[in-house]
Amino acid sequence: MAVVIAGERSGVGKTTVTLALLAALCRRYPARVQSFKVGPDYIDPMFHQFVTGRACRNLDPVLTSESYIIECFQRHCQSADFALIEGVMGLFDGVTGKDDWASTAHIARLLGLPIALVLNCSSTSRSIAAIAHGYTTFDPRLTFAGVVLNRVGSDRHLELLQDALAPLNLPILGVLRRQDEITIPDRHLGLIPTAELPQLKTVIDHLAHLGETCFNWDILSSLLQAPSTLTPLPLHYSKLKTQNISYPAGSKSYGDASRWQSQSERLIKLKTFPSPPRLAIAHDRAFSFYYADNLDLLQTAGFELVEWSPLSDRALPENIHGFYFGGGFPEVFAAELSDNQAARQAVKAAIAARMPTYAECGGLMYLCDRIIDFEAQAHSMVGILPTDAQMGKRLTLGYRQATVQRSTALMDTGEIVWGHEFHRSYLTAEPEHPLFAMQNYDGTLHQIEGWQQLQVHASYLHLHFGGKPRLIQRFLQQCQYYQTGLK
Repeated sequence: MAVVIAGERSGVGKTTVTLALLAALCRRYPARVQSFKVGPDYIDPMFHQFVTGRACRNLDPVLTSESYIIECFQRHCQSADFALIEGVMGLFDGVTGKDDWASTAHIARLLGLPIALVLNCSSTSRSIAAIAHGYTTFDPRLTFAGVVLNRVGSDRHLELLQDALAPLNLPILGVLRRQDEITIPDRHLGLIPTAELPQLKTVIDHLAHLGETCFNWDILSSLLQAPSTLTPLPLHYSKLKTQNISYPAGSKSYGDASRWQSQSERLIKLKTFPSPPRLAIAHDRAFSFYYADNLDLLQTAGFELVEWSPLSDRALPENIHGFYFGGGFPEVFAAELSDNQAARQAVKAAIAARMPTYAECGGLMYLCDRIIDFEAQAHSMVGILPTDAQMGKRLTLGYRQATVQRSTALMDTGEIVWGHEFHRSYLTAEPEHPLFAMQNYDGTLHQIEGWQQLQVHASYLHLHFGGKPRLIQRFLQQCQYYQTGLK
């Protein structure tokens, strides 16, 4: 059936509970465990994959569509024995706060799955029943598998909690005591990624032991089995019309769920060249923010993906026809990136020769003249964009609707995409002709943003390619033109 792990609010321990369940499943059963994450998250899925050995899949109706979520969930459950979805924020916290669109509750309803509600029991006893009752009755369309009691202080504390919850007839799926020794360090954008944590295996071993001993496996073993079939609720295409967004005449929106078709059906048509273009994917400790679906869809479209490291590789991969620079933490590794002058010069020369390039957030920063870190130290970067990326205290965060102002290797003028921003840096100079005109989710004016330079598409906007076959097709064709000398 699969279970959605949801919290009463952020910070209740959803990720700890999720990792403990995943680690225990992998230890208890010689099984294939598929995880999913609600929302635009890169780092939590890294931890999922570290535990399961399988890429975690993001479920985000803003960046993709309800149709894509259903197809993605069904497809990846077919090759799994167990499945689990980690929620985002509080159970009912949607994009605007006015409704639950794109919330964990929305995804649970859409897929018709039960919820395991994680409750923070610290500093409470009988009140826990009121909290649980409120959450489990707020939306009668939802079903609840039970509750997980987190941060329980003592046996006496647990006894009080059990007594309070008994009249609700909610199964207690797990009891986690205060685990101060199990911590995962974080920094300015959240948890530190897995590649930077040499002691992570020890932490996961602790979580696996915790999961084996603290959960009710008599109930969870069957609940977590991956569904062979799925009967989702009807889709809500009309929701797309309630966002108060005016599209310019002649514009094309990739986010419209009603235009969505099976990715495999659409992408088969894109393979038109006998030799696949080779796409260089920057992937190391500095660049690690990639949706697994993005890489899969690029490969399905006809790209050969070639990973390389701007940190450690002195030369580019051989015979490449395009760049993809994802997000990450280039500011943390700015000195090392700057020291690798050979790689920076090679990238600059290739882009100057009009190699198609897609760069988002951290990738955008790498293509700037310099990165100025939190200590105000300047580090030379590729220098293809005449601006600096300077770290600041302000967090820029949220979904954006972006209308293309200048055609790029990925998009035509007038096209509209939905993306997500999440960064603490800003550019010291803006382009004369920006790439995007962007609005917030509620339609209020946000800003102009992004660079189109040569064959570069560079922006702070993170994109999910799910449901965007034309975007992938255009990028593939531009790389094929480069491959055949039609630059």
